[in-house]
Amino acid sequence: MPIVSAAYLTEVATHILMGGVIAIPTDTVYGLAALATSAEAMVGLADLKGREQQQPIAVLVDSVEAVAPYLEDAHALDGVAPFWPGALTVVVRAKRMEGGLAAPAVTEGGTIGVRIPDDDLARRLIRALGGVLAVSSANHHGEAPALSAAEVARMFGDELLILDGGDRTGGVPSTVVDLSGERPKVLREGPVTAAMLGIES
Repeated sequence: MPIVSAAYLTEVATHILMGGVIAIPTDTVYGLAALATSAEAMVGLADLKGREQQQPIAVLVDSVEAVAPYLEDAHALDGVAPFWPGALTVVVRAKRMEGGLAAPAVTEGGTIGVRIPDDDLARRLIRALGGVLAVSSANHHGEAPALSAAEVARMFGDELLILDGGDRTGGVPSTVVDLSGERPKVLREGPVTAAMLGIES
């Protein structure tokens, strides 16, 4: 499948809604994206990367409100909202529900990782798909993520539809903080520090 521009956003969204996996730009690297409510799509994404099905995949959202229905506590993300869009991934408790997000790929262990990317094209696509999209870095398991549409094509060949958003910088990976337990815990240091979040290190 071809590398396409933002002019084909509707066609890209339709491909995802039909259960397809595509490559999209985020604010740091390119990612492999699939419908977060489809277990089959999550299997396809994991197979494409060559990773275990049990490894959780975070969701990118266009707003806190979009993901709130899938959370055990609808207000769990209120305190971190000022840091979005940006390089902060937050792990919170997920609501167990029929017709919700695909488990275990998205809600492994009853939790979900959430981020709002600082990329307008990515957020436009996410918005077109209802505000929530499962995304994992565009690379085969154990390799470095792709930083351009051309790199994605070299990795995965002609079978993957790629939304071209220009070259990515790679940057520093997002901070990952776990808010699912009794006390907040920083799982990975990144641009948003524990001090900024008011978390004792």
